[in-house]
Amino acid sequence: MKKLLLLLIAAGAVTVSCQQKNEASNPLLAEWETPYGIPPFEDIKLEHYMPAYLKAMEIHKAEIDSIVNNPQDPTFENTIVAYDISGSLLDKISPVFSSLNSVNSNKEVMALAKELSPLTSKHYNEISLNPGLFLRIKSVYDKRDSLGLDAEQMRLLTEMYKGFERSGANLPDDKKEELKKINGQISDLHLAFGQNLVTETADFKLIIDNQEDLSGLSEAMINAASERAASDSATKGKWVFGLDNPSVMPFLQQADNRELRKTILLAYLNRGNNNNESDNKEIIKKLLDLKTQKAKMLGFETFADYQLEERMAKRPDAVYNLLDRLWKPAIVSAVRELEDMKSIAAEEGLKDVLEAWDWRYYFEKSLSKKFNLTDSQLRPYFKLENVREGIFYVANQLYGISFTLMENVPLPHPEAVAFECKEADGTHLGILFMDMFARPGAKRGGAWCTGYRSQTYRDGQRVAPLVSIVGNFTRPVGNDPALLSLDETETMFHEFGHALASLLKNVHYYGVGGMTRDFVELPSQIMEHWVFEPQVLKVYAKHYQTGEDIPQELIDKIVNSGKYGQGFATTEYLAASLLDMDYHTLKEIPAGFDILSFEKQALDKRGLLPQIPPRYRSTYFNHIFTGGYTAGYYSYIWAEVLDSDAYQAFVETGDIFNKDVAAKFRNEVLARAGQDEAMKLYVNFRGKEPGIDALLKNRGLN
Repeated sequence: MKKLLLLLIAAGAVTVSCQQKNEASNPLLAEWETPYGIPPFEDIKLEHYMPAYLKAMEIHKAEIDSIVNNPQDPTFENTIVAYDISGSLLDKISPVFSSLNSVNSNKEVMALAKELSPLTSKHYNEISLNPGLFLRIKSVYDKRDSLGLDAEQMRLLTEMYKGFERSGANLPDDKKEELKKINGQISDLHLAFGQNLVTETADFKLIIDNQEDLSGLSEAMINAASERAASDSATKGKWVFGLDNPSVMPFLQQADNRELRKTILLAYLNRGNNNNESDNKEIIKKLLDLKTQKAKMLGFETFADYQLEERMAKRPDAVYNLLDRLWKPAIVSAVRELEDMKSIAAEEGLKDVLEAWDWRYYFEKSLSKKFNLTDSQLRPYFKLENVREGIFYVANQLYGISFTLMENVPLPHPEAVAFECKEADGTHLGILFMDMFARPGAKRGGAWCTGYRSQTYRDGQRVAPLVSIVGNFTRPVGNDPALLSLDETETMFHEFGHALASLLKNVHYYGVGGMTRDFVELPSQIMEHWVFEPQVLKVYAKHYQTGEDIPQELIDKIVNSGKYGQGFATTEYLAASLLDMDYHTLKEIPAGFDILSFEKQALDKRGLLPQIPPRYRSTYFNHIFTGGYTAGYYSYIWAEVLDSDAYQAFVETGDIFNKDVAAKFRNEVLARAGQDEAMKLYVNFRGKEPGIDALLKNRGLN
C-alpha cells in the first residue's frame, strides 16, 4: 500500500510538472515581452487557446472566491475594485481569439469557437449569479453615501450593482439556474448565426466566362474578378464575383447585364435563407423566444424594454418616435430619386418596372447626369494610404496627436499595419492596428473597431490601449494600390472615430470605460463630418499616379451631390432599424412564427418601396442577432442627432478645427466614456440637449 501511495504521488508530481511545462510554453499564459505588451500573434497556435482559456477561467474563479470568502467586511477596495480588476488573464486572452475568429477564421477556428462558447458562457453566468459576490457588492452599495467616494467611484459602484441586478442576481435559485441555461443557449445561437453568415457569404460565386457579360464594369473590377478566379483551378481564366461588399456593390452599380445583377443581389439578400445547414431562420426564432423569456424573467415586458433601460433612449416609444419622424421625409426623398432613375431607364429602353437590382445601377447614371460625377472619376483620388493620412491629419489638427508607422512588431494578420499614437508632447497614448482588406470565408463582413487591451489605470499608472480597426475594403489589384469609394472612405473615418474614443479615453476603472450603445456612435459619426470638407480633401485627396490634388471642380461636385441618394440611404437604414425594434418589442413568439412573413408585414405596413430592401434582412442581420446591437440598430441615427448638433459647435466658430471646441469634446465626451449618464456628458460639452434640425439638414431631408 505504501509503495502504491508513493507511485501515485510520483505520478501526480509528473502530471503537475508536465502541466507547468505546458503552461510555461504557452505564449498566451506567458508574460508578453513585446513592444508595449502587444500580443505575440505569430507565436500563438490554435492548440494554445483551450488550455489558456481553462487556466484563465480557473484563476478568475479563484479571484472571485477570494473576494467572496474575504473575512473582512466588504469595502470599496476589497470588493468593488477587486472585482473590477479580476479576470485580467482572461481579458488578455479573449480578445486575441476573438480577433482570430473574426479576421482569419477557418473550419478549425469555428469548431474551437463552438467548444469555447458554452464554457465561457457558463463561467460568466456563475460569476454574475454568484449570491455571495452580489451580497458583498450590495453591502457596499447600501452604504455608498457614507464612503466618501468621488464621482467616478460612485458611478462604478452604482453601475456594478445595477449590472448584477440586471443579470438576475435577485432571482430565486431555481430562476437563476433557468437563466443560466437561457444565457448559454443565446450565446451558442449568436455564434451559430455569425458562422452561418460567414459560410453563406463565402460559398456563393458568380462565375462569368463570357467577356460580353463584363460590359459596364471598370477595368479595376474586371482585374479583381480575374485575380479571384485565378485562385481556384476550377475558375482560372474566368471572372468571379462574390457577396463581400467590395465585390457585390460595385457590380450592382456598374454591370450592364440586368440578369446578372438580379442573380447576385438575390444571393446577397438570401444569405442565411437557403433552407440548408447554414439557414438562420430557426436560429432567429429561438433567439427571439429565449430573449423574450429572459426579459420577462427579469421583470420587463419585452426584450427591447430590457435593453433600452440602460441606454439614452430609455423606452421603445422614444426610438419609434425618432424613426417615424424621419421615415416620411426619407420616403419622399427616395420617391424623387426613383423618378429620376425611371426617366433614365425609359430613355435607355427599359420597359420593365425598376427592381431592387436596378437601383444602384440607375442611381449611378442619375448621379452622372445630374452632377457629371461617377465613382470611377473619384477613386483615383482616394488611395487607401492617402485616406489614412487624411484621417491622421484631422486627428492632429483637432487634438495635436500623431501616428507613426511601427516596424517589426507582432501583427494580428500579415495584411495589418501598426501605428504608435502619441500626444503632442510625445507621451505614448496607445497602439493602433489597421486591417482593411476583405478576405471572404476568413474575415466576417463589415467594418468595426475592436481592441486587445482597454485603457485604465493600475497602481497609479496609465495602461495604454491596443486598438484595431478592421474593414472589408477594395484590395490593390495588379500594380495599382487600393482605391476606395466615397463610402469606403467615409467608413474608414467612421471606424477611426471609434479608435479615437479608445485612445483618448482616460478612466480609472474598467467598469466605467464603456459608452452606452446609442452614445457610442457619436465619436465615430462626428468624424464623418470632416471627411469631405474641401480644406480636408485638399490635404489628402491626391491622384494615385500623378500626386496632383483633387481638382476644385471635383470637390464642388462632391459637395453639391453629397445629399443626393440620402432618400435611399436613410430609407434602407430606417427599414432595418424598424425591423429590429419590431422583433424585439414582441411580447411572445408564437409556435408557428414565420420570420419571412413577419419581416414582410413589418416593411409593407410602412410603405417601403419594393426597390429598396432593408439594409439588413433578417437572416443576415448580424448586428442584432449576434448580440451587439440587439434592439439597438437605431443607435446610428440616434447618435446622428448628436453628431450633427455637435459638429455645429465647430462650424459656429468659423473654424472646423477649433482647438477649444476640440479640447472640450475630448475632455467631456471622449476621455470620460462611461463616467456619467450620456446626455449629461453631451450637455457638459454642448451646453444644451440636441434637436433634430441639424440631422435633417445634414441629410437634405428638411
